[in-house]
Amino acid sequence: MRHHGLYVFCGLPGVGKSTLAQGLATRLGAVYLRIDTIEQALRDLCAAELTVEGYLLAHRLAADNLRLGRSVVADSCNPVALTREQWRRVAVGQDVHCRDIEVICSDPEEHRCRVESRSPEVAGLKLPDWPAVQAREYHAWPPGDAPLRIDTAGRTPEECLEELWQKLDR
Repeated sequence: MRHHGLYVFCGLPGVGKSTLAQGLATRLGAVYLRIDTIEQALRDLCAAELTVEGYLLAHRLAADNLRLGRSVVADSCNPVALTREQWRRVAVGQDVHCRDIEVICSDPEEHRCRVESRSPEVAGLKLPDWPAVQAREYHAWPPGDAPLRIDTAGRTPEECLEELWQKLDR
């Protein structure tokens, strides 16, 4: 497996993205960039409403680290085609591969339970409730551009991380 590169996670809140992204970053010894952390820091510092600022900052940090030869794991909802394309541009600009990894939870009841029972890992972050997660804009991937997909429903984080590792190794 070519380990050096950009690994971009995407998926709705509560599906297990951050758990898997952190696990992969640990396994790879990669830099871990979490959009929630960056955006909350910007809110705390500037008291601003954010749109794309967190992503733009993360792209620059990712490019810096890729240029240094470090792999980068990016953790965000990454919900629309535009944000996905911007991550790919970062990888192309640094001449590294980009792996899109979509995390889903195919069991709606399990997903809802996760959303309703979790607490924020990022200080000050207000987590979305179930109606907000359901209403969130999230574009389907176009045919022929499907990401590597991991379904976390009914499985442990360790099982999901092992499946991800196996898929990346192919």
